[in-house]
Amino acid sequence: MLLQWNKYAQRLGEKGFKIMESLLLINDPVLNGTSISIELPNEGSKLDFEKELHGLLGHLKGHLHNHDITIDIIVNEAYESKRSYNDQDRYNRLLEINPNIELLRTTFGLDLHT
Repeated sequence: MLLQWNKYAQRLGEKGFKIMESLLLINDPVLNGTSISIELPNEGSKLDFEKELHGLLGHLKGHLHNHDITIDIIVNEAYESKRSYNDQDRYNRLLEINPNIELLRTTFGLDLHT
């Protein structure tokens, strides 16, 4: 489920929908049976997310072959991003997206610690 979630987010990002991509990637959704829960930091984020909800559900239902999937949006005003943002974490995230980053790093002798 998480793989298809991230693929959908990446596809939105490639189409220029960066805000929606960041909302999808703000934290990992939690799967409980056929219900997916996502925690967002405020009501504005929830409204933006709901605009793309139909497309996301269609993508997940089709690719996961499960038409019982539902998405619950939880607004947590006290939410703090669960993703770390140090250099190693950024590098690992980029490496997930494009494994050729490692080739680039070794070819040019780039160092993560500046």
